[in-house]
Amino acid sequence: MATLMQDTDLQAIREKVLHGERLTIEDGLTLYNSADLLTVAQLANEVNEQKNGNNVYFIENMYINPTNVCEANCAFCGFKRKPGEEGAYTMHEDEMLQYVSDRWNDNIREFHIVGGHNTDVPFDYYLNTIRALKKNYPHAKVKAYTAAEIEFFARHAGLSMREVLEQLIDAGLDTLPGGGAEILTERYRAKMSPEKASTDEWLEAHEIAHDLGLKTHATMLYGSIDTYEERLIHMDRVRQLQDRTNGFMVFIPLAMQPRKKKAGLERRTSSFDDMRTIAIARLMLDNFQHIKAYWINIGPQLTQMALTFGSSDIHGTLIEERISHSVGALTSQGITRKELIHLIKGANKTPVERDTFYNVVKTY
Repeated sequence: MATLMQDTDLQAIREKVLHGERLTIEDGLTLYNSADLLTVAQLANEVNEQKNGNNVYFIENMYINPTNVCEANCAFCGFKRKPGEEGAYTMHEDEMLQYVSDRWNDNIREFHIVGGHNTDVPFDYYLNTIRALKKNYPHAKVKAYTAAEIEFFARHAGLSMREVLEQLIDAGLDTLPGGGAEILTERYRAKMSPEKASTDEWLEAHEIAHDLGLKTHATMLYGSIDTYEERLIHMDRVRQLQDRTNGFMVFIPLAMQPRKKKAGLERRTSSFDDMRTIAIARLMLDNFQHIKAYWINIGPQLTQMALTFGSSDIHGTLIEERISHSVGALTSQGITRKELIHLIKGANKTPVERDTFYNVVKTY
């Protein structure tokens, strides 16, 4: 009978994990380079079960992208448009509220708002977006504006990032999404997103948000020019901030999407890389409660598999995701509660509907 060959280099890492010792970047490189993916998965699954038992979380949420007009020129983005370019749009209040009304159901608990860095509208536009949603849908939480957007607002409006966040909170902001992080090294950012917030500015925006009482999210966009070491440096940097603030709720590895849906397999991340990265994130980020498998980018079936590779969250219904689908995402733009529950139960896990802050709404 065939048996699995375990990588002996993983034994020291296993001992550290079992004794609750923090893994180093060198340990992470060992995990990335090991041929024994199933042992890596097993370790990550054990850590996740210690933190979250058999529970897997999801939320009913709606994406809103108020504008795709953007000053930045990120190499990976197919969503942005320049002012006057074909396909450019900016929703004003009535349009946005009609957009929401057309897609609304009473189970939605969160608006997830990300848009372009639009210099044609004032900062008040972004404040009023939150005010309008809070006025018309007061029970829904508003997860809005990445740290990169916070830096843009500050620069565009002549304010500090703290002043920007204070005004957004006063308007009704509940939490920041994790986007705009990409890879938190300056080599990567200089090549892929040179006009956006720097590594230090992204981290500073979240640190200020945590100091002001917000719980936030962290992402990592992997699979382009990034090295394994850069991914691990990224994880270590958010881990260090979490040590100081304990303000992050979840870490979300995002698989890079190619620029076109017809792109071949060689332009996409592999399933092995996706699963390994989720598992390594679970093992490296010992001070994060949750690692999210983002079904939009890796597909529902790999998302289901990720639930035994250290993930405890599969995101939400979304209704109409646009950013990943503006490039090469092959998944649907939304998914139903019934389908999310089906995925979780199919992995022999317990589906838990949550709110934005991981409070339990219902266990299935």
